[in-house]
Amino acid sequence: MTRVVVCGALGRMGRRIIEIALQDPEVEIAGGVEHPDCIPSLDLGEASGKEELKGVPLTSRLEELLPLCDVVVEFSGNTTAAVGHTKLTALDGKGVVIGTTGFTESELKEIEEASERAPVLLSPNMSLGVNLLFKLVEITAKVLRDKNFDMEIVEIHHRFKKDAPSGTAVKLANILRETAQLERMVHCREGEAPRKDKELGVFALRGGDVVGDHTVFFLGFGERLELTHRASSRDTFAKGAVEAAKWIKGKPKGMYSMFDVLGI
Repeated sequence: MTRVVVCGALGRMGRRIIEIALQDPEVEIAGGVEHPDCIPSLDLGEASGKEELKGVPLTSRLEELLPLCDVVVEFSGNTTAAVGHTKLTALDGKGVVIGTTGFTESELKEIEEASERAPVLLSPNMSLGVNLLFKLVEITAKVLRDKNFDMEIVEIHHRFKKDAPSGTAVKLANILRETAQLERMVHCREGEAPRKDKELGVFALRGGDVVGDHTVFFLGFGERLELTHRASSRDTFAKGAVEAAKWIKGKPKGMYSMFDVLGI
């Protein structure tokens, strides 16, 4: 049994993770963490409307719940809070799965330092399909990097998403830049803007209730290849997060990704 505390327990993703976890006999929700202004009750069952969670604690202080869990799943959506939660969890030697995105370079460094104390899994996207997309994009870029193919990324998300481009698009961009030795990344083209060599375009569209679409274009002369992942439900991310939580329990300290969970 893997005992899990969810940070961001009453948010969109937190609620879905809890719902999926309740369906998994190998997982127990040990508690929830939320911003103090978002806590209607200190009982997670009452706050979430889940009868099966009555008596499970909800708090704004993660340190109160660490003795109750094996793994912390971080989906607070706030990078400052996520770094703080990671540090606290690592000091206690527990595993942490981070799905929050939008970290700065200095914040990522703090997370890496925390992984020297405990296992930390950081992924911009917990979907099993998206992580397979990462690998397929890497393979394709290696094959086409010297074949005169241009590479572009387009992503679409709901109008309320905080960061742009998405963490998944940034990860895809990093894969392309490293694999195909692309040197310049652009986010907008306006007026007379012919494409430059070694250029990568990354474009973010926002609107409606789109859960998440990502397409990587490999554009040649006379042909093009498109690799696309479309998420129709947040459950895809929630299922991946639950699988990651089960996987990371008891792992040695260090940084991990969903590639490790998938064994690819």
